[in-house]
Amino acid sequence: MQNGVLAGKTVIELGSMIAAPFATHILQQLGAEVVKIEPPGGETTRKLVRGGPSGSYLAFNRGKKSLCLDLQSDAGQEIFRKIVAKADIVVQNLSPSAARKLGATYEDCRAANPGIVFCHIKGYGAGPMAEEVASNPIAEAATGVMFSNRVDGRPSRLGPSYHDQFAGCYAVISVLSALLSDDPAKRNIELGLYETGLHIAARDLLGVQLKSQLLGRPEQEPSAEFSIPGYGAYETADGRWIYLVMLTDEHWRRFCTALGIAADPDLATLRQRRRARPEVEEIVSGAVGAVRYDDLAARLTTARVGFNEVLSLDRVLDAPQAQEAGKCSDFDFGDYAFHGPDLPLPAQVRQDGLRDAPPLLGEHSAEVLGDLGYSPEEIREILTNRTARVADEDRPLWAKPEGPKAAVHGE
Repeated sequence: MQNGVLAGKTVIELGSMIAAPFATHILQQLGAEVVKIEPPGGETTRKLVRGGPSGSYLAFNRGKKSLCLDLQSDAGQEIFRKIVAKADIVVQNLSPSAARKLGATYEDCRAANPGIVFCHIKGYGAGPMAEEVASNPIAEAATGVMFSNRVDGRPSRLGPSYHDQFAGCYAVISVLSALLSDDPAKRNIELGLYETGLHIAARDLLGVQLKSQLLGRPEQEPSAEFSIPGYGAYETADGRWIYLVMLTDEHWRRFCTALGIAADPDLATLRQRRRARPEVEEIVSGAVGAVRYDDLAARLTTARVGFNEVLSLDRVLDAPQAQEAGKCSDFDFGDYAFHGPDLPLPAQVRQDGLRDAPPLLGEHSAEVLGDLGYSPEEIREILTNRTARVADEDRPLWAKPEGPKAAVHGE
């Protein structure tokens, strides 16, 4: 059985919300054992939906172990040092001040384990804002993304927390690089959410610079394709939405052929179509709106036009492509059943434990303490003193709605 390329590695996570938990989720899917150290109240995403775990918690904490530990106590600090001493990697996204307060800085962890690979995902990297706190929408606001994404004229955040997840991916890249390197300096990784946002925005930031120099003024369109007629979402005759990608003249020609639109030499080139944008948009929306989705999809597939239906979240995993083996794993959590996407790297991903649920708060506290060498008597004392806590398996995970039971995916 394939156990993943990181089998045998132990990761300690001090994470909340998305960035660090997403990074350690990837490391866990690659085969590492992840011990999630949580404060007595649990991490934030445990209580965002009806007082219980949110989609973020369900998606990014599968198969981890939960150690509920009071790091503000001397006894908790002793346990933390022991677990770091036996680990290979620490990933955390605490604020700089919280990391110092809880003894979870690189210097603290290196004192316990000189060979530790340490990754701190912060709001900002080195610079005048290094001590400031930032979140995903703050990074969007600071790096140009939010300026162009407007709802009724008001700058708005994107839906998913892409900057957090990109930072998690960058964290994994840097951790894997450190594991491959013999240079001790590579083991201290500091990653800013803001700097992640800058890198993600590089194409658009340089595009603005290019257009400013070509046109003599800044051009605020986020990217060229958003001004291309025929590129976007259109409604079909049966009320479904299709997203079309028509970047080139060949794409336009294929679309017209598929929909039986007569060739117009005045609309043959992208420059011509941009000049006649209202006319082109009327042609495309009218042609799409006259055909039912299934018929349209068949025609576009034959003509090799790029498209997909715009799917609501409750329908995404019903698609045949998503249903293919190896894309998702089923797991139960509480009284509910879930179907969660796996890391799309089948040759590297573990096969054991993919059906493991996210942990209850403190579910593995006693187990982890035992692995650290504490005797049963010592573990009982630690739990009695509330330095560590174990899961309350009888506590309901969510406050149930009144009336008929609602489907969880609609929560």
